[in-house]
Amino acid sequence: MRCIKNKIEHNGSGAVTLCPDEPEDMWHAYNLIRPGDILRASAIRRVTTVQDTGSTSSARVHLNLIIRVKNLDFDPQSSQLHVSGQIMNETPHTKIGQFHTLDLELNRNFTLEKEVGSDGEGIGWDSIAIESLKDAVDEGGKRRAEAIAVVMQEGLAHICFIGQFQTILKQKIEMSVPRKRQGGGDHDKGMNKFFKVTLETLLRQMEFNTSLTSGANNEAVRPVLLASPGFVASGFQKYIQSEASTTTPGLKRLLPSLVVVHSASGYTNSLSEVLQSPAVKTILADTKYARETKLMDDFLEQLRKETNKATYGPREVEYAVEQGAVGRGGGVLIVSNRLFRSQDIAERKRWVSLVDRVRDVEGGDVRILSSDHESGKRLEGLGGIAALLTFPLVEPDLDSDAE
Repeated sequence: MRCIKNKIEHNGSGAVTLCPDEPEDMWHAYNLIRPGDILRASAIRRVTTVQDTGSTSSARVHLNLIIRVKNLDFDPQSSQLHVSGQIMNETPHTKIGQFHTLDLELNRNFTLEKEVGSDGEGIGWDSIAIESLKDAVDEGGKRRAEAIAVVMQEGLAHICFIGQFQTILKQKIEMSVPRKRQGGGDHDKGMNKFFKVTLETLLRQMEFNTSLTSGANNEAVRPVLLASPGFVASGFQKYIQSEASTTTPGLKRLLPSLVVVHSASGYTNSLSEVLQSPAVKTILADTKYARETKLMDDFLEQLRKETNKATYGPREVEYAVEQGAVGRGGGVLIVSNRLFRSQDIAERKRWVSLVDRVRDVEGGDVRILSSDHESGKRLEGLGGIAALLTFPLVEPDLDSDAE
């Protein structure tokens, strides 16, 4: 995501103009835009004109519209973001107050404005929004997936891209493979055809150039995890090796990046198991995903040991922060980014305030996990918020206090 213009004031109000460069940027936009914000973007609207004769004609016209955001609809698989709301500017074809849906597109600018209202209607660019903006425009160039996983079994494969902030299913391959029978070769032919289609799809999704003369050959290849029950993944690896030594020599660049691991099935719910394997953890040791996974592993280990140095749940974590137990010396507040998507302003302010207190007052660390990653999904099962404490803390019976 490129930042074209940044006009955020000291009081938290202001606007930024952004240009999404790649599909993952739509995920960042989804986390930045919230109900109540003002969004300016180009739109195509169908306009119907009635002639004096009574006949009608329709045409699609390009407009620059400003809407007050009401709802967002994000499809993570296709990375499409639709933002609906009431129009705030009048044009020859629209009136103020009409509802319209803006479809944000790649390589097309949009301007997002957040207001700070004295009546509490707007929360502006708070610390979480500023951090989300920094994440969105970080690196200054094109982001790439940190790893690619092919989770497979006979006749079924799921190609997943593991990015910094989300894991996306890019393609599903499903084919009928004949059963293995003694003396018959139909099964082997079926598996070869399945491997061929899976490899072609994988290369296409990776935008991998198999030409030996391409300048792209100098580019580092991301780790490609091949996971399956039984020997399907190792069979796929051998197929790729065979293709690289015979018909497609350019595939040799891909071979060192292939890692075969075990999974319970060829479905995406086995991906969590794959990413937990020691071999994969070593490969992804320096990635954002691995750091978040280790953090959740450490937290769950403290829970298992019953050291009273880990807690989870909204009220429990707030109590720990009030007692100064999430501060300097190892305190870590772990929050799901889902909590900051709440349409309730008071609810969002509750969590932003907690984050600011831990960071700025207590001196503790804050980690905001993506709910679209495996580590974030584990956190969701704990209520979306947890904390590692600097000292053991025995919590009071919060349920009895509430009665």
